[in-house]
Amino acid sequence: MCGRFNLITDAQALVDFFALSDNLEVAPRYNIAPAQSILAVRQQDGRRTAAALHWGLIPRWSKDRKIGYKTINARAETVAEKPAFRSAFRRRRCLIPATGFFEWRTVASGKQPYNILRRDGNLMAFAGLWESWTSPDGEQIESCTIIVTEANESVRPVHDRMPVILDPEAYPIWLNPDLQDPAKLQPLLRPCPAELTVAVPVSRSVGNPANDGPDCVRPLVQ
Repeated sequence: MCGRFNLITDAQALVDFFALSDNLEVAPRYNIAPAQSILAVRQQDGRRTAAALHWGLIPRWSKDRKIGYKTINARAETVAEKPAFRSAFRRRRCLIPATGFFEWRTVASGKQPYNILRRDGNLMAFAGLWESWTSPDGEQIESCTIIVTEANESVRPVHDRMPVILDPEAYPIWLNPDLQDPAKLQPLLRPCPAELTVAVPVSRSVGNPANDGPDCVRPLVQ
């Protein structure tokens, strides 16, 4: 699963990397946790825009928002069939910008967190889905989930799952709302090449979601 990640960049870098139509304001986020608002890139009316969505997808048919605690991730192998995700998979896909994600490896002294990022330090985008939900009292919430797949060779020593990190060439396909055939989308949901990622040990302070500063991603001296 992917339960923590980071997005440490500036607004102009995001606008340029994702070819966004609108400017935006962002602050570095070193330790993003479920149930928080996260940035998502969507394509609507031929324009790419970014919006803050609740992390934990709430299906339109849900009676309350609590289901979002169980839907921060969607498995690539079953996302096209699961009732919580299948409609969004066909019609409401998004990109989740990130600079890295965290996973924990069990060691003799406990659980050691790793920041897993691109070797070149560039931005990346997780494959995501979004949904709009209206509560019984009329509150509207837009929410999202991150799709996960099996780990590549560089991540596997830390964890057996990882987010689907899409190749930039796949962004137009993934974001195209007119493309609704699962058979054409499913091949995109694979592990990224192992040579693109590296796992760096970091401070255990990242385990507390209240900690959201540079220490969370500072490489651990070993």
